[in-house]
Amino acid sequence: MTQAPAATRATRRQHDREIVMLAVPAFGALVAEPLFVMADSAIVGHLGTAQLAGLGVASALLTTAVSIFVFLAYATTAAVARRVGAGDLQAAIRQGMDGIWLALLIGATVIAVVLPSAPSLINLFGASDTAAPYATTYLRISSLGIPAMLIVLAATGVLRGLQNTKTPLYVAISGFVANAVLNVVLVYGADLGIAGSAWGTVIAQWGMAAVYLVVVVRGARRHGASLAPDAAGIRASAQAGAPLLVRTLSLRAILLIATAVAARLGDADIAAHQIILSLWSLLAFALDAIAIAGQAIIGRYLGADDPQGARAACRRMVQWGIAVGVVLGLLVITSRPLFLPLFTSDPTVKDTALPALIMVALSQPICGVVFVLDGVLMGAGDGPYLAGAMLVTLAVFIPAALLVPTFGGGLTAVWAAMTLMMAVRMLTLLLRARSGRWVVTGATR
Repeated sequence: MTQAPAATRATRRQHDREIVMLAVPAFGALVAEPLFVMADSAIVGHLGTAQLAGLGVASALLTTAVSIFVFLAYATTAAVARRVGAGDLQAAIRQGMDGIWLALLIGATVIAVVLPSAPSLINLFGASDTAAPYATTYLRISSLGIPAMLIVLAATGVLRGLQNTKTPLYVAISGFVANAVLNVVLVYGADLGIAGSAWGTVIAQWGMAAVYLVVVVRGARRHGASLAPDAAGIRASAQAGAPLLVRTLSLRAILLIATAVAARLGDADIAAHQIILSLWSLLAFALDAIAIAGQAIIGRYLGADDPQGARAACRRMVQWGIAVGVVLGLLVITSRPLFLPLFTSDPTVKDTALPALIMVALSQPICGVVFVLDGVLMGAGDGPYLAGAMLVTLAVFIPAALLVPTFGGGLTAVWAAMTLMMAVRMLTLLLRARSGRWVVTGATR
């Protein structure tokens, strides 16, 4: 028996409200996070070119280290949302605490690796002799904030699973403001130079982690959840996150390969590639916000033993992904005369970027489907499939990208390979979504 049109419209409106309520604050928090590096760059840049170069190398290493462990947010969101749907808030917060303890353990391990190996890591990334000392200083100090950032990831996952994306937004904005103020005070007021920038960021990061811990601990006490580390729970969190780690590493490999191929094409191509990649990352934030809503909503429906609701929410979110992708694509096409001059005045770079930029615009509806279904399957706890699908995608992308210098096409061909990559991801995700095998109900998968 099919739903009456009025009932269908009511269901869609309900899904729309949920998506907007979760996605809009999530988008704000996602955009606020990169502002940390931008603030550091703006302040350190006035110290000198060597200091800014050192910051660039060190921040690239730090960003990579933290982004690799983004599964702490994704896996925790899905697990907590399931228990919320099942009506067991005590178990939901207990699951979140396991993710936070795992984040703390991983963070301590990363510090133990980075502190002694910082000079070697900096040299591996090709820092100049003048920039290397500054990069090493910044990396060593900033590594002390890695556990805080991983705690933030896990705690953000807890709150998202609890259907709360507003608190992460407020914390992200407050952290950005605190970071900017501390950087100015320590770099210039205390005359600590690049070390002051690093210390300012570390203090801001631990401040953010402290706020999250207060929120989670209060929730744990309110619902009688234990705060003590549980070995079995921590292992379960790690096992749930392992496939998502494979997925993230595969995606990182794709981005690195694309950049390496663009670099082989020439200076104009790599310069244009960096501009387009920056835009592509910004567009991804908008689509990732819907994916985050998907993680929380789908997990809750499945935990509540409502497979029909989960499927209906999935369909509506895919429609949102396509619609937002179309809008983003049109914005890219219409704004390209204004966008490119913001980054370069070189006509060769502009001419190189323009056709590739159009390729990015045309691919946005595909990206919309990919991001949304990625979030849906994460919310369903379907990590092993996501890992396998990304490995297949990587296997398709590698030869397509590496053949670009041989067969020509320049940067446009590189971004054609990127579009092929997203199309393969869309195909694998659509096949899974239509199979229904991701629809596994209950408080645990």
